[in-house]
Amino acid sequence: MALNIENIVTELEGATILELADLVSAIEEKFGVSASAPVAVAAAAAVEEKDSFDVVLTATGDKKVGVIKIVREITGLGLKEAKGVVDSLGTIKEGATKADADAIIAKIAEAGGTAEAK
Repeated sequence: MALNIENIVTELEGATILELADLVSAIEEKFGVSASAPVAVAAAAAVEEKDSFDVVLTATGDKKVGVIKIVREITGLGLKEAKGVVDSLGTIKEGATKADADAIIAKIAEAGGTAEAK
């Protein structure tokens, strides 16, 4: 016997709130599901994706001079200041977009260092 969705919907339209609550409880018990699960999924989907990142140097690798050059290029700092950022494994760029952060991380990796977006 196939379900007749139209008949089910018609019956649900005429049901009271108490009858619908009893129906939900019966379905939860019979099938071992929870009616609150879709709400949790919808709430998780509604969480906004982060749109600004801080790029932080995590390691310099063997080619520290190359990393300093890239940090200078990205930040516009002088040699001494860029060396300070590299020595302290500091923040290279604050408030970068996802694309900018990925590009900076790639440049740092190409120079022999590692960085991450936070």
